[in-house]
Amino acid sequence: MSLIALILCILFIFWLLRMEHKQNPSVSWAIWLPTLWLLKVQTIDLAYWFGKGDTEEGAGSPFEKYFLVLLLCLGLLILYRKRLALYKVVKDYAWLAVLISYMFLSIFWSDTPFTSFKRWTREFIAVIMALVILSEAYPRKALQSLLKKSIYVMIPLSLIVVLFFPEVGIKEYSGGELESWRGITGGKNQLGRVCFIAVSFLVWTLVTSWKRGYTPITRRQFWIDVGILGITLFLFKGPGIGKMLSITSLITLVLGLGTFFGLLWMQRLKRVSSVSILKVAIAGCIIVGTISVFVGGLVVGESITDVVGREATLTGRIEIWAKFLPYALEEPLVGHGVGGFWTDKLVKVERLNQAHSGYLDILLDYGFVGLVFFSLFLLSSCQKAHRELSHDHSWGSLWISYLIMSVIYAIAEATIDSFTTDLTAILLFLYVSSVDTLGILFDEEST
Repeated sequence: MSLIALILCILFIFWLLRMEHKQNPSVSWAIWLPTLWLLKVQTIDLAYWFGKGDTEEGAGSPFEKYFLVLLLCLGLLILYRKRLALYKVVKDYAWLAVLISYMFLSIFWSDTPFTSFKRWTREFIAVIMALVILSEAYPRKALQSLLKKSIYVMIPLSLIVVLFFPEVGIKEYSGGELESWRGITGGKNQLGRVCFIAVSFLVWTLVTSWKRGYTPITRRQFWIDVGILGITLFLFKGPGIGKMLSITSLITLVLGLGTFFGLLWMQRLKRVSSVSILKVAIAGCIIVGTISVFVGGLVVGESITDVVGREATLTGRIEIWAKFLPYALEEPLVGHGVGGFWTDKLVKVERLNQAHSGYLDILLDYGFVGLVFFSLFLLSSCQKAHRELSHDHSWGSLWISYLIMSVIYAIAEATIDSFTTDLTAILLFLYVSSVDTLGILFDEEST
């Protein structure tokens, strides 16, 4: 029965992908490169699916390395054939160039420069995948296609493994007590993140389709997306309420959707939010997330944890922050280098591989200088997103919603510190796809 369910699920996914292709025929095959990359980011290490549990700590398995090298080579080949104008990319995406360059420089003060170089390469691959999206004739349509493809794969497969392959899709305590669903991701929090990313995009898609009217294809696609949204919400709730639900993801989703619908309401009133207000909101979340690490708790008060039924310690996160903070203060200005902390010092802090705070993770790897650069990148993205509100309000609203969700989610989870996490990668993709047609950043001969 389980095998039959899996086969039917795979056939269903192929049908969904075929429908998606009919809706976006202008998107080339090259978009599968960043799509496969994003799917790899969202799932368990590839070694797991091949029955190999041996992975290099923090660097991934050999399977992932070969796969990433293949994607990098193909991505560079595509950009070469399309004659990427590098100087235009650096000029138009200056803060991205500054940030990735600073990440590279941090290799030189890392205690393990070779390991740091490998981890920087993963960040560089993420940027290459973003530029592949930019190389499409219509980057925004390409990004929409990418997100839809990833959702059509991740959500049905996660449902199948939860229902029919619990040894894969359900994580348990050592005593056998049910803990949480994880689908084909690495855990409860990651599945929650995949779900709120999917819900946000599907809601945006449905609202946009409703506002623009339907064709025969989009009408069928509309009801398909409604069904996938229902499955996503089912996965999002987990096996029950309480500790089995990713409250961080729930709060992030509520605030993200609130931002999206708030912007739509303002459009209906023919009002546009000030870019200064949006920047203050982004900067405020960054400041709250950073200060909370130093004061040992959310600076906005304990009432939030009471409302959502969580401990004042944020399910042990405050204790984790206290363990990692002294290491961040060892190199407060420039940090330990890209991935430099999560090597030899990992043993000293109970072999945890993240600080459960994106802002603390930035301080550990890049110091306060890095935090400034990340903040400037996010504020630059906010500036571009706000500009889109006057050209394509729907697209700008989606972008701003993901920005708000990213800086909020990073308060309790380590995501904002790396382009190799799905949420921050989507921000990167939105950032570079803020052009309407090909040719702006590519030499005319290739267009």
